[in-house]
Amino acid sequence: MENFTPVPALAGGVLIGLAATLLLLFNGRIAGISGILSGIFTRIQGDRLWRILFLLGMVLAGFTWQSLWPGTFADRPRFPLPLLLTGAFMVGFGTRMGGGCTSGHGVCGIGRLSRRSLVATLVFMGAGVMTVYITRHIFEVI
Repeated sequence: MENFTPVPALAGGVLIGLAATLLLLFNGRIAGISGILSGIFTRIQGDRLWRILFLLGMVLAGFTWQSLWPGTFADRPRFPLPLLLTGAFMVGFGTRMGGGCTSGHGVCGIGRLSRRSLVATLVFMGAGVMTVYITRHIFEVI
């Protein structure tokens, strides 16, 4: 493990957990990003504003952090755009098939002691481990 930084990792985890808890307490919603995003296009009109603001806040937080502390996010020059877009499509497809994403199942579902979320999280974490192993050690694509 390179560049392991436990304090920022812990702080990030606490902030994610706090955001998910506050969304559930004050809005009665689960902080599953794929569900929030898809709800912008499929839900009733009055339910869209908070979803758009939530996602916009996530994106703006990343840009703000990067502008305040340049170099925080590693540049990945060996990841070509077609590969990233293919991966993004596969993740989106998988979240629809799995009925949720890592944030919905992994953070919120396990926090609510959902067996379905535990199984889903184990499956997509295992798939991620296998994907990294195959691409880094078998195909040496990346």
